[in-house]
Amino acid sequence: MKLRVALNGRLSDLDVSAEGAGCVFNYGDGTGSFQGAASVVEVEPGIYSVLCNGRSYQVRVHLTKNRGHVEVAGRVLPVVVEDPREIVEPVSKGALAGKHQVVASMPGRVVRVLVEEAQNISVGQGIIVVEAMKMQNEMQAPAAGRVVSVKVAAGEAVAAGQVLVIVESGGKDGDG
Repeated sequence: MKLRVALNGRLSDLDVSAEGAGCVFNYGDGTGSFQGAASVVEVEPGIYSVLCNGRSYQVRVHLTKNRGHVEVAGRVLPVVVEDPREIVEPVSKGALAGKHQVVASMPGRVVRVLVEEAQNISVGQGIIVVEAMKMQNEMQAPAAGRVVSVKVAAGEAVAAGQVLVIVESGGKDGDG
């Protein structure tokens, strides 16, 4: 998973991939890079035990809509996370008309379903949270409209490409 991360005001690229019970990462900020492997275990929601380079860390992550802070080794660092998959090119309002399938980008487990059938939603609204590789990913509404169908429930395992939610839009902001 590739992310753009602004940690303590410094913009960097972070590439993380699962490997066994841990992960391999490459973190670069333009002035250099740091590569390594770590064992990451979520001990409580938002609290992780991280073993990296022979040292153990307790990391607390406080994120709301990809912004917040991380607490590690007695330091509090502001953080902003940008997932390139969530960057949407501008399109004409009519181009979003119709039904849209929200699918799982990788295998994982549904943590929370944030909407219900027949609910009106706005573009970018959180609709479902899927945990994959020990990271929670909030899937967002691709368009304003109405939830036609919720295909999964909390706790359910999902495959990559599996349809999670179907949204219908008239193509205009707030039009369902």
